[in-house]
Amino acid sequence: MLYVFAAGLLFTGLDTSAKYLVLAGMSAPFVAWMRFAEHTVLALLLLRFWSNPAVFRFASLPLQVVRGLCLAGSTIFNFAALLTLQLAETSAIYFSAPMITIALAGPLLGEWAGWRRWLAVLAGFVGVLVITRPGYGAFGIGHVFALCSTLSYCFYVILTRRMSESETPASLIFYSALAPTVLMAPVVPFSASMPPSLWHGLILLLLGVFGGIGHWFLIKAYRLATTSALAPYPYLQMAWMVASGYLVFGQLPDRWTLAGTAIIVAGGLYIIHREHRLRLKNRAAPNEDSADLAEKL
Repeated sequence: MLYVFAAGLLFTGLDTSAKYLVLAGMSAPFVAWMRFAEHTVLALLLLRFWSNPAVFRFASLPLQVVRGLCLAGSTIFNFAALLTLQLAETSAIYFSAPMITIALAGPLLGEWAGWRRWLAVLAGFVGVLVITRPGYGAFGIGHVFALCSTLSYCFYVILTRRMSESETPASLIFYSALAPTVLMAPVVPFSASMPPSLWHGLILLLLGVFGGIGHWFLIKAYRLATTSALAPYPYLQMAWMVASGYLVFGQLPDRWTLAGTAIIVAGGLYIIHREHRLRLKNRAAPNEDSADLAEKL
């Protein structure tokens, strides 16, 4: 749990730093590229590539590249959204990702959810509508970027599930950073900009540290505890985001953002509860088809 708490703080630092830099005039694509370039170096060092050949081993390079592009798209869109949205708004929309993933996992992976979990998906959609309020003047380009970021992340998660059986964990970590670093390199000369000050340069260098070590802490956490045991705790990142938004930018979420966040978190926690019930049913009835169980749950 402590690793998850620490990861949430680091990811908050990543988003806060990115928002600080794009508000200072730096382009979102360049800030995202720096984050991945630094992450690549950190991944090589943390995975001790000199004694761990699994870092470079892959079963499908095209899927590794597509997965890396999905993560890059999620990051670029998120950084662009932060130019106009509060940290709490982008985070709340991002937390609808588990529900969107469930909706996409059926047609893409054949993992169909039961009707109760579909209700949780619907609740997440309602939560996003409460936050964005289309038709009432609140919906803007920042919300479009935040939704694109969330959708890109959902495809990243689905590809991770599909590739987890054939790819090593080390390669999944390494190529998710290397692929966007290489593929985004051609746009760097057109989007690169010097940090306005030495302070901004230091923050730019910390992006990879926040992102790389944050992902490393999550890996450590899931090695020490089950997914179901840790699943509720990432939602605490909302608290860090609200606090950071207030302390750094003097922003507090409005009542609509808080209400939508509550709906999304409630839907996410319900999905966690149903997944836990499904695992218990599978253990109690190992011969019953898991797809039928999912239908019932």
